[in-house]
Formats: sequence, structure tokens, C-alpha cells
Amino acid sequence: MRATFREQLDTLRGSLVVMGSDVTSAMRWATRSLLEGELEPASRCIETAAAIRDRREEIEEAVVMLLVRQQPVASDLRLALASMRVAGDFERMGALAEHVAKIMLLRHPVTAVPPEVAEVARQMAAIAEQLAWKVTGVLETGDAALAAQLDTDDDEMDELHRQMFEVLFGNWQHDVKSAVDAALLARFYERYADHAVNAAQQVVYLITGVSPANQD
Repeated sequence: MRATFREQLDTLRGSLVVMGSDVTSAMRWATRSLLEGELEPASRCIETAAAIRDRREEIEEAVVMLLVRQQPVASDLRLALASMRVAGDFERMGALAEHVAKIMLLRHPVTAVPPEVAEVARQMAAIAEQLAWKVTGVLETGDAALAAQLDTDDDEMDELHRQMFEVLFGNWQHDVKSAVDAALLARFYERYADHAVNAAQQVVYLITGVSPANQD
């Protein structure tokens, strides 16, 4: 029974890889629409976010059926629940990418990102996409060392978040609406990064069975 459980858990892991790839693409399209003012990538981001939500529901249903049919021991139960947590983080990351795209749609055809913050937003987007790509890589390869890199990436995101607010509280030449948009974007990218780090920790646990709290 345990062998069957592990096989089904590996199937869930494959679904999470697809989900992670979609999360990465969603943020790439959201940022492209934001910085270049293009409508088509915004639509693709929103469609992908909806697909991510559907996939999370599918994964949760699969986990429930797995638990009912296999009646796993406590350690296996924790692994199954870890896959649900990863799916939850991915769903939230997809939603945050969608929020980025919707800011662009709300302001279109006016540019949503003033020049003063465009470069910081571009850097935040690059790190966000890198984080999602690394989480997906950990799912595919089981490389815990790759997961450890996410903490450093997250620190870089926090620094960019601080830089964004330095610009906003400096000699801001635009209206309040633009300042609110910039603050929200910084928050969306930062939270996206936080969920990526959380997901990576759960992925390592899913693969190794070792709790993040007990890792060096």
C-alpha cells in the first residue's frame, strides 16, 4: 500500500510541476502587460490564473481521494497535506500575478508605471519570475540546494520593496493614484516572493520527508 501511495504522490508532484510552470508564465505575462501596456498578455495572465485555480481544486480532490483510499500513516498524511499547501501557495501566486495585470487594465491606455519606479518594478518582476522558476525546478529535480537559494532571492525582493517606497516618499511628481498603484505593485511582487519561499519549503518536505524547521 505504501508503494501505491508514493506513486500517487509522485503523480500529484507532476501536477504541481505544471502548476508551477503556469505560475511562472502568469507573472511573466502580467509584467509584460504592465511595463509595455499590452492587452493580450494581460488576458493570457488572467486566463492562466483561472486555470491555476482549477488545478488547485483538482489537486485537493486528488489528495482527499488518496487519503480515503490509502488511509496513510501519520508521516504519509503529512506529505499529502504538504502537496495541498504547495498548491495553495501556487494559487495565491497566480492571483497576485492577476492583480498586477489588472492594475494595467485599470489604467490602460495610460501607462500604469511612471518612469521613476519602472526599473524597480522590472527588477522585482525578474526576481519574482526567478523564484517561481526555482520552485518548479525543485519540484522536478528534488534539489534542496536550489530551494535554499530562494531565501537570498527573497532578501533581494525585500530590498527592492524598500527602494520602491524610498521613491514614493521622495520627490514624487505624479498623482496619488499613481503612488497607490506603485505601492500595490510592490506589495504584490513581495507577497508573490513570500509564497514562493513557502512553497519551496513545503516542496523539500514533500520530497525528503524532512520538516523545514529541522533542516540546517
